[in-house]
Amino acid sequence: MVFLWALVISACGNTGKDLSSRPNPKGGRVYGGTLRMNETDEYISLYPYLITDAVSQSIGNQIYEGLVRFDTKNITRVLPCIAKSWEIDTAGLVYTFRLKKGVMFHDDPCFPEGKGREVKASDFKYSFELLCTASEDNRLFESSFKGKVKGADAFYEGSKSGQKANLEGVKMPDDYTLQITLNSPVNSFLYILAGVGGYVIPQEAIEKYGTKSTVGTGPFMLSNTGSSDEILLLRNPGCHRRDSLDNPLPFLDTIQISFVPDKKRELDSFKRGDIHLIFGLPSESISEMVEAQIADFSSKNPKYYLHRNSELTTQYYQFNITRKPFDNVKVRQAFSYAINRDKIIADVLHSEAFGPGICGFTPPGISGYDITEIRGYTFSPDKAQQLLAEAGYPGGKNFPPVSIELNSGGGKHVEVVEEIKKQLKSVLNVDVDFVVVPFARKLEDAKYGRAEMFRSGWMADYPNPESFLRTLYGVNVPGSLEKPSYPNTIRYKNPVFDSLLEAGFAARNEEDGYAAYKQAEQLMMQDAPILVLWYGENLKMIHSYVKNFYFNPMNYKDFSEVYIKKNISQTP
Repeated sequence: MVFLWALVISACGNTGKDLSSRPNPKGGRVYGGTLRMNETDEYISLYPYLITDAVSQSIGNQIYEGLVRFDTKNITRVLPCIAKSWEIDTAGLVYTFRLKKGVMFHDDPCFPEGKGREVKASDFKYSFELLCTASEDNRLFESSFKGKVKGADAFYEGSKSGQKANLEGVKMPDDYTLQITLNSPVNSFLYILAGVGGYVIPQEAIEKYGTKSTVGTGPFMLSNTGSSDEILLLRNPGCHRRDSLDNPLPFLDTIQISFVPDKKRELDSFKRGDIHLIFGLPSESISEMVEAQIADFSSKNPKYYLHRNSELTTQYYQFNITRKPFDNVKVRQAFSYAINRDKIIADVLHSEAFGPGICGFTPPGISGYDITEIRGYTFSPDKAQQLLAEAGYPGGKNFPPVSIELNSGGGKHVEVVEEIKKQLKSVLNVDVDFVVVPFARKLEDAKYGRAEMFRSGWMADYPNPESFLRTLYGVNVPGSLEKPSYPNTIRYKNPVFDSLLEAGFAARNEEDGYAAYKQAEQLMMQDAPILVLWYGENLKMIHSYVKNFYFNPMNYKDFSEVYIKKNISQTP
């Protein structure tokens, strides 16, 4: 295996000029070309406040920008983007952002003469007010500004009755200065602004297109290909970013993304050169490829680079705790003790995961947050059988029908659920069924609790345990299944857990915040509303002529500095 870690340092420039006749870039970099990749799940929505899945977010990151962005080389670091600089007051409450001049929205018919206009502080105020407006089309308020930004909660409640209000904590001293005031210090606030909730969108586009709007300021623009099998992202000629050598970005002309759910077909496409990078392949498939084509990986000029890295991802099943039998905590605990995760990781996932001793919901890898201090679940058939008997189902007798709803995930999730079905039958003598549905339907069904169990996975929105634990925050869970619940689709409600989370949100420093989160996570694991299976670890391959792309634990993608440069021997 050959491991490539590209080093890219990004900087932002101040140009909105048309770059259709671009000069040769400095540093041997190359303009033009198409990057092709595949996703095994389709995207759900590209409207910012409806983006809740990884595929949509990956695409959205190319189209939209915010005040700041993540450094893909060091995902714990936040870089300037539309904001050229910022200051935080000594109390940790007031964030003052200085905006760059000359940052333009994409050209689009929603603007006069189809020409994008300059981004001002008022555009961020408009976007943040939209973020704080109660709507079926807004799923991000709770995970972003709720309880954090001064006046955000009052604005949200007022919007339910159509009241016009002012978002007190967001002010504009001038066109290029934005000031955000918090209720109390929030250690993760810059991370939140670097995510989907921090995107800026123009009012003109929302008024013209509503939730179909895809107008942003990012390095690429969405092109409607007319096909449901792929999307095309086109270079934004007015992109304001420049790289460390002062080259105008992006380098690529287009990004082509297909949606093929079959991993074998995906690998075949990669070997043919039809796609340029591939995520999450079965390790045995890559091992066979490496063994058969070792020179392509280990030569002086390798054809491919292979990466293996852990991810800030947790795969789990969620119980519908509003229905029998999973309204009983002992049933949930019995299921968690009945699963042999080591066998799943070794025999089904072929070691493309890690989880030797599941601790909590939060995966390893977040600096300063030691998950080994949290007691989780290990394979214990005797304990599982005892708990099920105590719940009223000795030896599985009279256990009701249970169905697990899942998406295929390129076939991997089906293989896993078949193994879990065997293990539950073997250990607890219970029968479970499963149904495979499109990813979008699974998300919708989970919001309304339409099955007994759901396959789920969560990748960190930012490198902080809060990103995981807030998905179980119960304060806003509706009392009726007629109303959707998101992101807490499990409808888990424990006042002590919620108060500990709130203490973590409001902590003045990371150490105190993490201490509160650990207590909350331990309590939640004891309540067992979820069955944690494994933590993410993926094999990825990339053609060696794809430059300036590198992987990170959040799978956060930024293609603005990627370019394609082939040697004479590397045919298309």
